[in-house]
Amino acid sequence: MAIHFKYDQARRRLFEWAQNKIAVVPDFHKQISFSDEAHFWLNGYVNKQNCRIWSEAHPQVYVETPLHPEKLTVWCALWAGGIIGPYFFKNDEGHNVTVNCDRYRVMINNFFIPELNNHDVQELWFQQDGATCHTARVTIDLLKDTFGDHLISRFGPVNWPPKSCDLTPLDYFLWGYAIGLCG
Repeated sequence: MAIHFKYDQARRRLFEWAQNKIAVVPDFHKQISFSDEAHFWLNGYVNKQNCRIWSEAHPQVYVETPLHPEKLTVWCALWAGGIIGPYFFKNDEGHNVTVNCDRYRVMINNFFIPELNNHDVQELWFQQDGATCHTARVTIDLLKDTFGDHLISRFGPVNWPPKSCDLTPLDYFLWGYAIGLCG
């Protein structure tokens, strides 16, 4: 119970911060760029981590999957101005790879920041979850240099609460929508 209390407190602090911002700037939510990545298995398997299903009962489901199926890792940012991305994580040979700290920073520097520069972006706040590659010191330093105090992240000026994927529209909408388009 104490663990849930800690998460609830962190979420409450974020909500209070957002309410205070909205009291001053009513359309503040339009200034937030929500970002996330998702894995898409090429064999048709759906990663339930990216799907939120609200139910009264806990379903007992058994899903058999291959041990290491090939997957594609995709990153996007979503804000009032639209979607930036998708960005597909690939190595130098063009093979699909997962995200690590170095690949994430390369994507931020070589893809996301140039894409932002192509838009008329004013007062943008960048949000990311607490994935390890997002919160490594070198990554946080890069993001603080880029966004200053307009960073919503674990270890950022505005703390993103742990276990709060239900607060980002990519997790509660975009990834499920994209999966639906494929099937």
